[in-house]
Amino acid sequence: MRLPLLLASILIAGSSLLALADDSATRIGAAAYGDWRSDAPGVRRKLTAADLPAPGASRSVANPSRVVARPESALPKAPEGFVVSLFASGLNQPRVVRVAPNGDVFVAESAAGRVAALSAADGAAKAASAATFAAGLHRPFGIAFYPPGPDPRYVYVAETDRVVRFPYRNGDTQAAGPAEVVVPSLPAGRGHWTRDLAFSADGKTMFVSVGSASNIAEEMPEAPAEGLAAFVAKHAPGAAWGAQENRADVLAFDPDGGGMRVFATGLRNCSGLTVQPQSGALWCAVNERDALGDDLPPDYVTSVKPGAFYGWPWFYIGDHEDPRLAGLRGDLAKSVTTPDVLIQAHSAPLGITFYEGAQFPAAYRGDAFVALHGSWNRAKRTGYKVVRLPFEDGAPTGEYEDFLVGFVADDASVWGRPVDVAVAHDGALLVTDDAGGAIWRVAYQGR
Repeated sequence: MRLPLLLASILIAGSSLLALADDSATRIGAAAYGDWRSDAPGVRRKLTAADLPAPGASRSVANPSRVVARPESALPKAPEGFVVSLFASGLNQPRVVRVAPNGDVFVAESAAGRVAALSAADGAAKAASAATFAAGLHRPFGIAFYPPGPDPRYVYVAETDRVVRFPYRNGDTQAAGPAEVVVPSLPAGRGHWTRDLAFSADGKTMFVSVGSASNIAEEMPEAPAEGLAAFVAKHAPGAAWGAQENRADVLAFDPDGGGMRVFATGLRNCSGLTVQPQSGALWCAVNERDALGDDLPPDYVTSVKPGAFYGWPWFYIGDHEDPRLAGLRGDLAKSVTTPDVLIQAHSAPLGITFYEGAQFPAAYRGDAFVALHGSWNRAKRTGYKVVRLPFEDGAPTGEYEDFLVGFVADDASVWGRPVDVAVAHDGALLVTDDAGGAIWRVAYQGR
């Protein structure tokens, strides 16, 4: 082979290898699926509706994790340049975490029925003090400061069956007065018990998420008592009935608890709610249904559009019909909104926040972080980590990237389960871990 031709061949081959390297930066298609052994900070995945396997392509299995004590030397792993420290420990099922305008950290200890207030100086790796802000609550979960902004007057708390609020001024670590009932009744009972809440940027709307009462509404009659046509005429598109009425929904209220309306439907369990600072849009982290196979259907994170229907229980990820409910609501097939970012099935996304701090590198600003609690309905364990959702010009790229991993001990055991994420006053990321009774702090110290 003559030298020019040889050089040209080398250049072409090199270009092909570079292209392959670029393509492999984000795992797509079959390569996007994996388990905890392939997790590592910086690994990116992108799932699309075109990647979905057929229902029953793999056998559904019950595979709950066994929680073990954290090995003394074990710490979660973050990307290079980040340092992980144990911000708080000894908490009783810490779930939702929110940061007050003055920097105090409020956390719902759901099993203990209380909200704790932790104080720490900016930059401190560990909380300096802890107090009980409010107690005697019924499985508290969502927490929000109202009105939004630097000087809130109330702390709102979503219990599993109602919403209450407490008088508050910046710096209070104990409620200044008794609970005032804002929403006296939320759908409760069996099924998903978590209730998150968030306020619109203008403070005029309070959003409350209510998960479904079962996997695919098995107990719901095939049609409402008054007939389907009459029900549809009076309810939001895709609304469920019977024991599922006002469940698998995001509900909206006035801040005083009045004016209840259904904001969006068909969200099986929107466990985490937040408002995107850049756009003011509402976002949900959603747990999808079980028993269709290891990789079906994906969980997801999505902006929530007013009046939108996201499929549950009849459809998933657009107009994919659940075969167990085939033909029951074919009229809804063209009405299903496809979510923005798909997450590997049974990862169990719970908490979400947008990063607007100044501590992390500039590339992180405007991105979202999501806590994946890990689920039981998969042969090979997945989830049990915090992922980053890249955004460009305020819109998600559809990818997600491993950010904080290492909570899995082996194929059967875990020592931590991330639940929620929040940005501390100094720009560090806080992560609640209900299995370990802890809050982890991830700070950037440079490379």
